[in-house]
Amino acid sequence: MATAPRPRTTTRDPEELARRLTAWLDARLPGAKVGGIRVPESNGMSSETLLFDIEHPEPAVRACALRLAADPDAYTIFPVYDMALQYRTMRDVAEHTDLPVPRVLWLEEDPGALGAPFFVMERVEGRVPPDVMPYTYEGNWLHAASDAERAHLEAATISLLARLHDQHPVEAADGSALSRHVDAQRAYYAWVVNGLPRSPLIESGFDRLDAHWPADEGAPVQNWGDARIGNIIYDGFEPAAVLDWEMAAHAPREVDLGWTVYLHRFFQDLTVSFGQSGLPDFLRREAIERRYAELTGHTPRDMDFYTLYAALRHAIVMLRVAYRQVHFGEARIPEDPDSLILHHATLAAMVQGSYWT
Repeated sequence: MATAPRPRTTTRDPEELARRLTAWLDARLPGAKVGGIRVPESNGMSSETLLFDIEHPEPAVRACALRLAADPDAYTIFPVYDMALQYRTMRDVAEHTDLPVPRVLWLEEDPGALGAPFFVMERVEGRVPPDVMPYTYEGNWLHAASDAERAHLEAATISLLARLHDQHPVEAADGSALSRHVDAQRAYYAWVVNGLPRSPLIESGFDRLDAHWPADEGAPVQNWGDARIGNIIYDGFEPAAVLDWEMAAHAPREVDLGWTVYLHRFFQDLTVSFGQSGLPDFLRREAIERRYAELTGHTPRDMDFYTLYAALRHAIVMLRVAYRQVHFGEARIPEDPDSLILHHATLAAMVQGSYWT
């Protein structure tokens, strides 16, 4: 299943990172040694992850993971990497909710240590539904699981969102949280296409949002941001660690729910297009909405709007990834820039209002 060329995820030298990390750690935990350093196969194109072990008589945690802001010289996916905000978000979520969030240990905001800000957290063992090849495709542990096992994982995952939204306090703020969220995405899109071909499809998506704005946004809650099963470590089929909080924000509940619904549909639609059945009964929109309503008492509203918004946000990221590939000589800009968006047909159907019908 060839989806697209696998773009490079880093321009850094892991051995050099290891040497500098050892020096940094020694200043905080004298006599400590760093061992078992490795980069996970799933290392992303935004913040980078480094796994390592601390060798010391009394380490705070022996198994660690380090999240490092993207190299600013590597054509980053996002314009800003606020590692301090991620660190504080994970700490606060752990303090105010019962979600399994890895314990954060150290925050380093000085880029001098490793070339960019970073934080260190406890490493949690388990397994993650793969993105490449997608978990909807044959040949991975989640696809091979039974219907009952996947149903358990689905219910436990939606419970995470329900508990986060209900348990984490959010201070009142003036104005529309949804408007601020969408405005930030407009600014992100403008940054992505600065000096490059614009996307008529993405711009029509923003027009559709404006024309179908929810009449009642509801009170904002703490959103995870990148709310999908690929950002969860599972122990068996039970969530053991909730990861990747870089897109966290205060927004309506449905922003997280729409992202969960659509990111699964992205993989499912892609798998079907390559002639496989995928997982058609897993993470269905109606099941997610029903389960969430049962857990919270809040019936999701305007989900056509929020799933469109999720597909639109994903399209902006994919356009940036494509332009990053162009930057590194891995691809060329086609006559139609919309074709760089892998799910352009889906997004077009959502803009037309025909996808869910």
